[in-house]
Amino acid sequence: MRIGLIAPPWVPVPPTAYGGTEAVVHALATGLTAAGHSVVLAASSDSSSPVERPGGFSPAMRSAMGQSMSELPHVIRAYEALAGVDVIHDHTLTGPLYRHRPPGVPVVCTMHTVMTPELRSVYRMMARDTALVAISRDQAAAAPEVPIARVIHHGVDPEDFPFGDGSGGYALFLGRMDPTKGVVEAVMAARAAGIPLKIAAKMSARAELDYFRDVVEPLLGGDEEFLGEPDAAGKLELLGGALALINPLQWDEPFGMVMIEALAAGTPVVAVPRGAAPEIVDDGVTGFLRNGTDELGLALRAAAGLDRRDCRAAVERRFSSELMARRHATLYAELLTGELRPVRPS
Repeated sequence: MRIGLIAPPWVPVPPTAYGGTEAVVHALATGLTAAGHSVVLAASSDSSSPVERPGGFSPAMRSAMGQSMSELPHVIRAYEALAGVDVIHDHTLTGPLYRHRPPGVPVVCTMHTVMTPELRSVYRMMARDTALVAISRDQAAAAPEVPIARVIHHGVDPEDFPFGDGSGGYALFLGRMDPTKGVVEAVMAARAAGIPLKIAAKMSARAELDYFRDVVEPLLGGDEEFLGEPDAAGKLELLGGALALINPLQWDEPFGMVMIEALAAGTPVVAVPRGAAPEIVDDGVTGFLRNGTDELGLALRAAAGLDRRDCRAAVERRFSSELMARRHATLYAELLTGELRPVRPS
């Protein structure tokens, strides 16, 4: 198949630092290519994913992240550039609503967002002519009125993650400087465990900077180290050296790439049982799912006794980019052959 992928315009593919959706698009592009498919990727001009990438796109627009007025010109160019492919897989929000999609070409859209009431109504209407992919069973269950074509977990290439021994002796918080990510809860849990904490977080938006200054920075003491946002190499080093990833989310995150990245590096995950975390973490095997500071602290201390090989094996078995690509390719083929109810634009 000749498959067109549309990435959002905010971050290069693959991301050089923070960028969950863009990491997924890159893994899917390379996984589909490895399986023998022809992939055309519509992404920002500073992307480096080693697949065919048409020109005419702007560099990544991180400062405009989430703004529809910045996304619309990108998706218009993307649909023009992908004329002639067999199927289009769109990872933007506004793209599947574009009226001038190539006629007769099925469009798939992955829902990368939490299912708020507003977005549920958007996706319900989008499903009239687009095959929707949920990224977890929890996300699909949160929008029962939205027709879902398939639930497909994200994946990574385990070979991209050096296996770590956790010899750094620290717990790691890796994510975004936002209260929903649970950085304050991570600090308190690490203190309860008596384990040093390294905080590596994206902190570029005004709200992120304000939250760090007003809430997080005054809380930090001698056993917490704020590192800022790591680059790709720095992230791998941090993951491999950590005793555990601490991910005490304060919202129902629909997936959580950081958890499978940690597991790929052999690092157990200590999280709260919210969102997709129970679909990712095998409690007592690849990490622990706990609530509250004391229980999270105890779990951090116990994580050092888990077999890191089990963490890596879980990714190889359930969250590999090869498996993710194969499941998507099956969906594309069903759309093209009519085995799945056709959802083509008129």
